[in-house]
Amino acid sequence: MSVKVRIPTILRTYTGGQAEVPAEGSTLSQVIASLEENHPGIAARVLDDQGKLRRFVNVYVNDDDVRFEGGLETATPDGAGISIIPAVAGGC
Repeated sequence: MSVKVRIPTILRTYTGGQAEVPAEGSTLSQVIASLEENHPGIAARVLDDQGKLRRFVNVYVNDDDVRFEGGLETATPDGAGISIIPAVAGGC
């Protein structure tokens, strides 16, 4: 399945500055593997040492938070939009 992945500014160094890149896969895990193949180093910023989504990285497939869906096994239908959003902390 071909999907479009929206890349946050902080990760665009891996995509040559592109804000959106194509990827292939029928699950989020496969999409991340496709991203890594075409943009080496990006998977390490999204996944932890155990291969799970990093705690402070939110991923959405068509506006659905994958943590409440199937995690890395969330289906990524053809044409889906995937957003990688790093959590932002701050305040007083």
